[in-house]
Amino acid sequence: MTFRLHSFFRSSTSFRVRAALNLKCIAFDQATYALRKGEQRSPVYLAVNPQGLVPSLETPEGILTQSLAIIEWLDEVYPEPPLLPRDPWGRARVRSLAQIIALDIHPINNLRVLQYLGKTFGADEAQQAEWFRHWVGEAFQALETRLSREPETGRFCHGDTPGLPDLCLAAQVVNNARFAVDMSPYPTIRRIHEACMALPAFESAAPAHQPDAV
Repeated sequence: MTFRLHSFFRSSTSFRVRAALNLKCIAFDQATYALRKGEQRSPVYLAVNPQGLVPSLETPEGILTQSLAIIEWLDEVYPEPPLLPRDPWGRARVRSLAQIIALDIHPINNLRVLQYLGKTFGADEAQQAEWFRHWVGEAFQALETRLSREPETGRFCHGDTPGLPDLCLAAQVVNNARFAVDMSPYPTIRRIHEACMALPAFESAAPAHQPDAV
């Protein structure tokens, strides 16, 4: 079975899917796009994903878009190792944790939003970075509180094996470094991130190790 991931090396959503594929030991190749040059808006890529966003995953069954949907599909088709718990409560919890990042941070902090802030409202790079840090802080304060208090938290976000929320957390923390986010208020998040990045599946998914890294 052949998989091709359409991605960008610094895309945190692409990072999530690369790490998920690695955890599942699924081989894949990559087609990469320079987002700052607008390559994702080319007619060739829009034929793959009409939204012009990464990642997209080509599978023998067709093309999947949206990182969380891709990851959940992978978990259903390739159930080992599991990325979501088997019990309904556990599945709801990990989705809730993942969505703090995937729905409350990423959509308002991704490249196209930052570029729009600059182009439309004249926000310079420093102001865009402040915007980014503000929204990370809003969500990470709540995420840190939950992870530090809830008994289901273990070495990772849910127990002692990495799963869906860890894919989102690790990718977001790596992205935070580009915007000088102060991580000192978030010791639990930092601990879980370190545990993730100690695993080859996460380390090899990191931006610096991608074919389009510059």
